[in-house]
Order: sequence, then structure tokens, then C-alpha cells
Amino acid sequence: MKFLSINRRMLALLAIVVPLLALFIYVALRSGPLAPIYVTVTTVESRSIAPALFGIGTVEARFTYRIGPTVAGRIKRVEVQVGDRVQAGQLLGEMDPVDLDDRIAAQDAAFKRSESVVIAAEALVRETLARKNYAENQASRYEQLLQVRAVSEEAFEGKRQERQVTEASFAAVRANLDAARQESARIHADREGLIQQRANLRLIAPVRGLVAARNADPGTTVVAGQSVVEVIDPSSLWINVRFDQLRVSGLRTGLPVQIVLRSQEGIRFAGRVLRLEPMADAVTEETLAKVTFDALPKRLPPIGELAEVTVAMTALPETPVVPNASVQRIDGRLGVWLIEESKLRFAPVKVGATDLDGRVQILDGLKTGERVVVYSQRALGSRSRIDVVDQIPGVTK
Repeated sequence: MKFLSINRRMLALLAIVVPLLALFIYVALRSGPLAPIYVTVTTVESRSIAPALFGIGTVEARFTYRIGPTVAGRIKRVEVQVGDRVQAGQLLGEMDPVDLDDRIAAQDAAFKRSESVVIAAEALVRETLARKNYAENQASRYEQLLQVRAVSEEAFEGKRQERQVTEASFAAVRANLDAARQESARIHADREGLIQQRANLRLIAPVRGLVAARNADPGTTVVAGQSVVEVIDPSSLWINVRFDQLRVSGLRTGLPVQIVLRSQEGIRFAGRVLRLEPMADAVTEETLAKVTFDALPKRLPPIGELAEVTVAMTALPETPVVPNASVQRIDGRLGVWLIEESKLRFAPVKVGATDLDGRVQILDGLKTGERVVVYSQRALGSRSRIDVVDQIPGVTK
């Protein structure tokens, strides 16, 4: 009886343990660490791709005019605000002239006085010239009379001395006239210099454009060359773009681009590569380029706004291609998980260019028609069990 009781208990325990063990094994094989990993696969195909180059840049003005005084001083007034459109020659502001107006008035008075001195010197020259001509005529007449003994030698010598005196006087007044004219010219030059200096205190727009910055307000003291107002030509906007040096092979001027502004996401603007900068950024290892719009946006972006630029490169010859999501780096090697008779093998590959659709060239390591893993539910290994599905459960496309 005791033996039968033990057997019944063993059978009852086995009836409980065996289903639980079976359930555990089932769960381990279906959803545990031993469960197959869901993967999506694709077939390597041979096709031509048009690679794309992506870069980030900032909107800049090709022509920026920084307008400020040529001498240090205090700002008297500023007539424009940021965002105002101005015309060429328009007054933007003015510096405090301090005593320039009084100095110009003093130079005006000095110039008029110098002109009067010149007029007086010219009159004295004419008077002296008349006396000189009269003395020369008298000396010539007395010389003729001396030859016929009509006058004495003493009288002739007196007339000759008078001629010499008038000649010396004429030379003196001519020199005074030249000095008066030079002084008048100097005063005139000083006056014009002050007038030009006074005109430089007026801040004038050199071109038709848009006020991009107002760097100082009335009452502020600025130094020579300091910018008070910045004016840009809105029709000259371009984008200063940075590209990864590893991917710029084939980049050249004239290639079409697509521009997406941060403030106008969803809208693509057409443009072109205008030029490549000869100097690269050695720190970030980036190549610099200037990109222009084919047609400016109706709503102009602010200067300094970030923009995404995608350059469409020339189409390449046909090669095996795979989605770039299938390319992984494991233990420092770049490769893909290749499916061979339901088994996995990590195949090192050499990749080439990438296009806008996410396809990447395989230059070496794969053949057309082979199957590779694109996405996996978790990390794969060479002994991983896989289950090929159209879509990984729980992951939305």
C-alpha cells in the first residue's frame, strides 16, 4: 500500500512538471534567448545609382556693406531700422559734427579774405606794370636824346635807375600775387577737406538693399571704421555649405542641388553649386562650397539660418547594390550578414557611393542574386537562428 501511494504521488508530480517543462521549452524556443530572430532580407541587385552628397550650411549675403564713420565720433541720429529697404544714396544716419560747421564757416571767411587779397595784389601788379612800362619808355627816349646831346648823361642815368626800380617793384608785386594765390588755394583745399570730412559724417547707402543690422544707437561713441548699419543685397543670397571630405569625389561647380531651409521645412528649393572654396577646414575635415538659388524664396530667409543641401551627382555604372541599412561594422570590419542555406555568414564588403534612396554600391564582397539581412530584431551572430519575415513585429514602417 505504501508503494502504491508513492507511485501515485510521483505520477501526480510528473503530470504537473512535464507540461510545465514542455511549456518552458516552447517559450524558450519561441520567445526566449533560443527563439529565432526575426529578420527582413533583400536580394543583391545590379543597377546604376546616382549618388548624392549631403551637407549643412548657413545662409549668407554675397555682398554685405558695413557702413560707418571714417573718424571717431558720437552718433547724432540713425534713420533706419532692421528690415527696412533702402535706395542707393539714401541717408541712413549722421555723426555729430561737433565744431566742423564752425570750422567750415571760418574757412569760408578766410577764403573770401584770401580772394580779396588776390584781387588787391592783381590791381597792384597792373599799377606796377604801368609804371614799369612808363619808366622803360622814358629810359628809351632819354637814351635817344643823349645820342643827339639833347640831355645830359646825369638825366639819362636817372631815368635808367627809375626803370630798374620799377622792374624790381614789378617782380616783388608778382611774387606777392603768386603767394596770395597759393594761400587762397591752400585755404580752399582746407575748406574742401573740411566739407568732405563733414560729408563723411553722413552715413549714405551705397546700393539698393536691405538693412540687416543696426549696431549702434544715437549717442553712442564709435571709432573709425566701426560699422553702424549693415546693408545687404537680398538678390545675392547664397549658402556656405560644408561637405565631408571623404564623400566629395565628383563634386564640381554647376551641379544641381536641393535646398531645404530650417524655417521652411518641407519646401525644396532648386539651386546649383556656384564654386568650391580653395581652403578646406582642417579641423572638421570638411570641404567648403558656395551654393546659389535658381530662384530666391518669396519669403527671404534670415542671414545665418541653417540649410540642408543635397547635391545630385552624376550617375555611376552598374554595380551590385544593397540598402545601406544592411551594411554593419563588426569588430572593425565593414560587411553584411549573408544568408546561405538558412545560415548566416558575415561577409566583409567594400562599399562605394550612396544615393538618395539609401542604396549603396558594393565594390567587392557580394554578387548579384545573393540574399542579405537588412533589419534584425536584435544583434546577430554566426550561430543565430533566424526567421525571415516581411516586417519585424512591433516595428512600424
